[in-house]
Amino acid sequence: MVSRSFCKRREMAAVFPAWIMVTILVLEASLVMGGFQASLKLERRIPLVSHEVELGRLREFDRLRHGRLLQSSGGVVDFPVRGTYDPFLVGLYYTKLQIGSPPKEYYVQIDTGSDVLWIGCNSCNGCPESSGLQIELNLYDPGSSSTSSLVSCSDQRCNAGVQSSDSGCSGQGNQCSYTFQYGDGSGTSGYYVADLLLFSTILEGSMTANSTAPIMFGVLQTGDLTKSDRAVDGIFGFGQQSLSVISQLSSQGIAPRVFSHCLRGKNGGGGILVFGEILEPNMVYTPLVPSQPHYNLDLRSISVGGQVLSIDPSVFSTSSSQGTIVDSGTTLAYLADEAYDAFVDAITKTVSQTVRPVLSKGNQCYLITSSVTDIFPQVSLNFAGGASLILNPPDYLVQQNSIGGAAVWCIGFQKIQGQGITILGDLVLKDKIIVYDLANERIGWTDHDCSMSVNVSANLNSGRTEFVNAGQMSNDGSSPDQLQSIIASLLNMIMLAALLFP
Repeated sequence: MVSRSFCKRREMAAVFPAWIMVTILVLEASLVMGGFQASLKLERRIPLVSHEVELGRLREFDRLRHGRLLQSSGGVVDFPVRGTYDPFLVGLYYTKLQIGSPPKEYYVQIDTGSDVLWIGCNSCNGCPESSGLQIELNLYDPGSSSTSSLVSCSDQRCNAGVQSSDSGCSGQGNQCSYTFQYGDGSGTSGYYVADLLLFSTILEGSMTANSTAPIMFGVLQTGDLTKSDRAVDGIFGFGQQSLSVISQLSSQGIAPRVFSHCLRGKNGGGGILVFGEILEPNMVYTPLVPSQPHYNLDLRSISVGGQVLSIDPSVFSTSSSQGTIVDSGTTLAYLADEAYDAFVDAITKTVSQTVRPVLSKGNQCYLITSSVTDIFPQVSLNFAGGASLILNPPDYLVQQNSIGGAAVWCIGFQKIQGQGITILGDLVLKDKIIVYDLANERIGWTDHDCSMSVNVSANLNSGRTEFVNAGQMSNDGSSPDQLQSIIASLLNMIMLAALLFP
């Protein structure tokens, strides 16, 4: 579909010389993408959803996802962010991709707990047809893209998938396919294709340019990624393996081996997602545990109100069956079984004189008549290298409902019964800059208002380092009426120049 503005430009092109048309486009771009002290807008707010979700359902969603986790063996690239951590509204963050020729739009969940980009195929059996997120779902049709091609078994990228036990070869046309068996007994299957990814690259000065790059991704034929109440088109894996999009673009010299996100927890959510390193003066870093399939960190201890809990450090050690994982695809947060009870007991003991502890459907909750930040203690997750992730009460508590004028707040951390896995999901990742520095094998963070702009550095393979400013369009800038007036005045000047200098 051709936009009205494009049609108007074609009509104008028949009247005005080429230099005038270029001037109009540049003026429009400067107004939208950086002129008049306005910085690039990265956040797209999602309309609020009225339905509620119980913690039990969220635990079930995360449980299915953790089954998958445990069974799975040229500038700053910018993506818009939608969604929110709030489990009673959305419970996930997602972005929009454009793939194919001509490009089609797909909404995919931002997932640092998996490696590959997956999108439902037009022949998918079981893919949702509608979404409670008020977004239009699209299924990928390889035949509708002139740049789409199947990935053969002899392709080097297929071999990379085979080595990680994700891929295989079917008997039909030497086609690279995949089959996943998840921990809950379910599975998904499909095949790999290659096509063009269209994306925005932020250049110096917060100007943007559209770019394309060939990527390999999976198309889902059978399986069930998400339920209809919060369905998206697929999952955008940000893992560190070679099949992830960040690794593919990095190998082509298009993006650095580092990406960052800032997931907004308040006022409708949204946030920032870039391929590049967000630079902030208060960033702290901790090393990634080497040779792990996920983003594993070395958690050493937990402090509540400044007091280190008596938990055996071996509870947090990393092995094939335990460890601490950073996963943006998990809504809540999870503690190793042996650490959970000590954590909840410490919180309850600290606030028992001020609030009334209650159990709600197996969750430890509290009846509160004042602000949680005035009552509940600060929590610190202490990692190797001296880095601490500070959690304020809204980072580990979830508000449920109200009873007799008192708000019900529950511990947002859950436990995976009988397992030693600690998972840091959106509950604790929100309202923070999180940097995944794959090149230096570390993860960093700092608190940040994710509605504000950020400075991003991109160290490219060419040796160049680009610094750009990315973030929200300034609310203090010109109003739409003012901008329209400015555009009208400029157009009048251009029309006058056309008459004087034909």
